[in-house]
Amino acid sequence: MYFFRKKTFKLQQILGLLVLMVCATILLKVYSFRDCQLSDLRTDAWGPESTMCKNRLYPHLLLPPKEGTNCSRIIRGDKKALDQAAIQRLEVGRKYQPTKESDYLNQTQDCNHYRASRHFLPVALSRAEEDFPIAYSMVIHNNIEMFERLLRSLYAPQNVYCVHVDAKAPELFLKAVKAIASCFDNVFVASKLESVVYASWSRVQADINCMEDLLRSPVPWRYLLNTCGTDFPIKTNAEMVRALQVLNGHSSLESEQTPEHKKKRWQLRHEVQNFMIVNKGTEKAPPPINSPMFSGNAYFVVSRDFVKALFEEPVVKKLVEWEKDTYSPDEHLWATLHRMPEMPGSMPYNKKYELSDMNALARLVKWHYMEGDVSKGAPYPPCTGIHRRAVCVYGAGDLNWMLQQHHLLANKFDPLVDNIAIQCLEEYLRHKALYGEEL
Repeated sequence: MYFFRKKTFKLQQILGLLVLMVCATILLKVYSFRDCQLSDLRTDAWGPESTMCKNRLYPHLLLPPKEGTNCSRIIRGDKKALDQAAIQRLEVGRKYQPTKESDYLNQTQDCNHYRASRHFLPVALSRAEEDFPIAYSMVIHNNIEMFERLLRSLYAPQNVYCVHVDAKAPELFLKAVKAIASCFDNVFVASKLESVVYASWSRVQADINCMEDLLRSPVPWRYLLNTCGTDFPIKTNAEMVRALQVLNGHSSLESEQTPEHKKKRWQLRHEVQNFMIVNKGTEKAPPPINSPMFSGNAYFVVSRDFVKALFEEPVVKKLVEWEKDTYSPDEHLWATLHRMPEMPGSMPYNKKYELSDMNALARLVKWHYMEGDVSKGAPYPPCTGIHRRAVCVYGAGDLNWMLQQHHLLANKFDPLVDNIAIQCLEEYLRHKALYGEEL
């Protein structure tokens, strides 16, 4: 009797398993023939249907590098992979060939095809990101492909992007930028373009022009980040949103006491002559503020209220006007505003609130004279690319260290110096955005 009961129980188990397999097969066929929707791309979507669609759609959005580059190993700092990447850069057949402006003018004639073929993300990947749009001011003057790759790396349909093109840039370059922007509802060229001169007010005015345009945008963005053509993000959009939420309305940018040798930048009057900034040797009136002047850089992470105050607060407007004949105002205006009590999201001007570029979120920059042995106190290890104006143009060997930092973006990158570094960042960021995990 026991033997028959045992046998019956086993038959029931087998039949139950067969039923489950049949059901699973039917479901599989149903889901296989189902048309996948853009909402299935969202990382917060769940269930067997969305998982199957993700597996089908994600490969079309990944950004793998050229054959033979193992970005996973490069990012982990694997010496063998880095040596191989160095050899690849030297091989004639693998040298970087930039896409030309005329190519983009042709590709963007069919915007649907352009966005799909260039793998732009078509949907917000989560509810948290959708509810926290970010604005970008992008100041550029050349290298159309690098601009497009930067835009793609930062792009999300809920965000908004203002692109300022140097008025001195070739007409074909401006046309190509406008053509790319025309394929997106949330990307536009600034309504007023400046002829940007290094270290002059025009560099600040370019960002201010974008700020005015962005405030008029219907997108309810929360924070503004500014970028240039040699930047690249080192965080996904989701990671940026989390970092900005933690700021809780505060700004994050370099702001330190002004060294004595830099005070002449705003104590003496300067003006532009023949596309160069010239020291006129005459003293300026003191700054029209009650708080001190501070030193920083051109990069910022600021709230929407901070940007609005720039155009509304009387004392801030006076400071902005006073700054227009100083040297490199982008390296003291934003740093000073960040410590003024009149500015929303600012920090007190007490020395305890000083913030270096290494501690701010805005930008990761390697200065040549500060590189060295990290175990002996150097801020960062030696650059594996080259140096320009004492700044590291990153190589693939910098990625392992770079991706351990808390900054949102890094500067500088140049595909002519090391395109593999950029390709691996593209693959890393897109994989992490879609799958929520590193390569």
